[in-house]
Amino acid sequence: MKATSLSLSALLASVLFTAPFGASAAAPAHEEYVAHLQSMNHDAAGSATTGEVRFTINGDEVTIDIRVHGAPPDTVHWQHFHGFATGQAASCPTAAEDINHDGIADLIETGKASGTTMVPFDSEPAAMDVAHGTYPKADAHGAYHYRQTVSLKALDAAFAKAFPGQQLDLDKRVVFIHGVPAGQALPASVASLGSIPAQVTLPIACGKIERAAARPAD
Repeated sequence: MKATSLSLSALLASVLFTAPFGASAAAPAHEEYVAHLQSMNHDAAGSATTGEVRFTINGDEVTIDIRVHGAPPDTVHWQHFHGFATGQAASCPTAAEDINHDGIADLIETGKASGTTMVPFDSEPAAMDVAHGTYPKADAHGAYHYRQTVSLKALDAAFAKAFPGQQLDLDKRVVFIHGVPAGQALPASVASLGSIPAQVTLPIACGKIERAAARPAD
């Protein structure tokens, strides 16, 4: 999401991965990355969303484990990692990204700090179907636990096709949790992608992915 002038198709084409899993190098026996989610846009969300995202790599298997608390309840939450297809490191947005001063850092405004949407954490991450994947739904208390294990080779291949010359580079990415209830009123100035409602794409939490001390395998 470099700018609002980009077309929806270009942005969705960008919504794939870039790589610390390491595309060409031999897969590590065991490696972990973690992102600690901090609340964003909590006034618009009506709650402070927090949690943890952990990537565990064992050979060709990558397990993505996401635990979220305090999200808008009974709501489906899109979730992805965002980054730049140039090798630049992404960061979580601050209040300074609220360019139009409407009190909300919307998806488009986060692009300068966080780049574009890359890999979806849905029912099939390697399918890279950002706009149509099946995402988790928070329970009545605003909590959910997502866990998927996918092939590293499949992710690498999908990511390389979407972002030629790039790798997953997890430690250059950030994770976003998105979404408020469909009926929630938002200022007309809150931007989204194409015809996708701003309630779906509004960022409510972000965490920088960092290499973590490996834990014993499950």
